[in-house]
Amino acid sequence: MITLDDEQRPWQSNMTVSQLLQEIADAHQYAVIKINGRYLSRPNFDTYIIPDNAEIYLIPMIAGG
Repeated sequence: MITLDDEQRPWQSNMTVSQLLQEIADAHQYAVIKINGRYLSRPNFDTYIIPDNAEIYLIPMIAGG
């Protein structure tokens, strides 16, 4: 199991962050997410394998003007 924004989801072996974001079909373009207390930036989403029991928080970027 993994925890995504305080919600339990099944863990899948060899799942990358990019695959998780595609699976949840979230329209936000995340530049950074937090996994197990560490920040991970978009360039690493395709290669970072999510470990079992990971705690993941999606951090949407907010722009204003």
